[in-house]
Amino acid sequence: MTRDNERLPFLQIHPKDNVLVALSDLPAGFVVDFGGQQFALQQPVKAKHKFTITDLAVDGEVFMYGVLVGKVNVALSTGELINTENLRHAAEDFRLGERKIEWQKPDVSAIADRTFDGFHRSNGTVGTANHWLVIPLVFCENRNVLTLKSALEDKLGYRVQSSDYSSEVDELIRQFRSGADIAQLLDADLSPTAIDRQPNRVFPNVDGVKFLNHDMGCGGTRMDSDALCGLLAGYITHPNVAGATVLSLGCQHAQASILREEIAKRDPNFDKPLYIFEQQIEGTEQRLMQNAIKSTFAGLAMANQIMRQPAPLSKLCIGLECGGSDGFSGISANPALGYLSDMLVTLGGSVILAEFPELCGVEQEMSDRCVDEPMAEKFIHLMRTYNAKAEADGSGFYMNPSPGNIRDGLITDAIKSAGAAKKGGTSPVQAVVDYPEVANKPGLNLLCTPGNDVESTTAEVGAGANLVLFTTGLGTPTGNPIAPVIKIATNTATYKRMPDIIDFNCGTIIDGEESIAESAHRILDYVIEVASGREVCKAVKLGQDDFIPWRRGVSL
Repeated sequence: MTRDNERLPFLQIHPKDNVLVALSDLPAGFVVDFGGQQFALQQPVKAKHKFTITDLAVDGEVFMYGVLVGKVNVALSTGELINTENLRHAAEDFRLGERKIEWQKPDVSAIADRTFDGFHRSNGTVGTANHWLVIPLVFCENRNVLTLKSALEDKLGYRVQSSDYSSEVDELIRQFRSGADIAQLLDADLSPTAIDRQPNRVFPNVDGVKFLNHDMGCGGTRMDSDALCGLLAGYITHPNVAGATVLSLGCQHAQASILREEIAKRDPNFDKPLYIFEQQIEGTEQRLMQNAIKSTFAGLAMANQIMRQPAPLSKLCIGLECGGSDGFSGISANPALGYLSDMLVTLGGSVILAEFPELCGVEQEMSDRCVDEPMAEKFIHLMRTYNAKAEADGSGFYMNPSPGNIRDGLITDAIKSAGAAKKGGTSPVQAVVDYPEVANKPGLNLLCTPGNDVESTTAEVGAGANLVLFTTGLGTPTGNPIAPVIKIATNTATYKRMPDIIDFNCGTIIDGEESIAESAHRILDYVIEVASGREVCKAVKLGQDDFIPWRRGVSL
């Protein structure tokens, strides 16, 4: 999309498309001058929504991004609004095809020698942060983990001050006791509490002690418990983690021995401090807590000895995520991430594209981009198996768009997916990985996860992403305990409306102020600052430590 096109009030994304995207609200009767024809819009078309540029018969095919994204339920004439009533989900079938792995690498000469300051681990990976983990192997230990959090977080200087609204409550109490009525209480002027991070850390080189909770480890399927151990092993061996304290009850499905096996799979020479305590062996809660506190404190003292050192950008492993997507996601922020992904791959770095329900409709392209046939066959198998399981439970990929997605222009899963896939750029697929395995091979990695924001982000970080780039059109606070999650707005209005949770604005592309390449370079500048610890993204400032393991049932 060129700057000249961006200044128009509408956009054709691909020459094959038979609909246009409104870049601003267009009234009924607005005359569209496009492709040598002029026609009037038959209904108002809000920004982000689409309208036809040809007549379509019943079951006529609609194309966006050059791929089939739906079929119309009724005959439509030129200039009609596309909506959920007249369009249904449809996508091309896919099969094993020819390898299409030739691609145009971007010019990276200006950034080839750039570095970030990270934490170098003995296995050759480099972290963008330095955390200590406290993890329960089973939900029975959640309370003990929270007890450790209560004992350690404040004292060590890691409590985030972003959600302390006690002064507002104090003011309401004061007014209530002074005789204020309900109307006065509802109209009270409450001064906002400043967002700040706790100063005076005991261990200045440790970015945080992160206390994870989950509702798994026993009572479900053995497959889910084994996958949980794999995910937790991914976090313990992660380059952003210096070591971990693990609490186990002892009798659960997710055994400590399975966790150790999963750790060895990911790092055969694992040498980080790891302390595992089983409550049924320790005996009393007091003994368990005291031993866990001593070990955690000693581990933090060791972690504090590690300092940031320069590292090439090839040591970055970027997770690509989207949530609260809108009709601009696929033409602003997602393509900008795609361009950045191609730059990073050219430099030898790694990127992870996940959310398999949001690759529906682009399966042929993604499988053709796999570097060999076994990899393409694995991708096809994962996609078909996942969708078949979802359909068997009455919720196929076609049900993926949320009410917010639909309201803002993503009215079929194929439309949403075609735009979401743009985050992965154009490079060949170097690895296809199933959850919860590692996906940090240099180049583009496809990781099977649900489209659910937090489950997918949790999985990407467990697979090795040391930083996540997260595009959003509607706004979302999603973060992660150990990896910075940089939130990127697809439109300027959302960026301005939610400045406390969004870091970067790609609405400049829609506004015609910046090209996709320029935006990508600006994102990279910010990524380097965050990866080096010189900037703190909003999710980290807010303490947004979202962590949800994926149950291998249906979650879209």
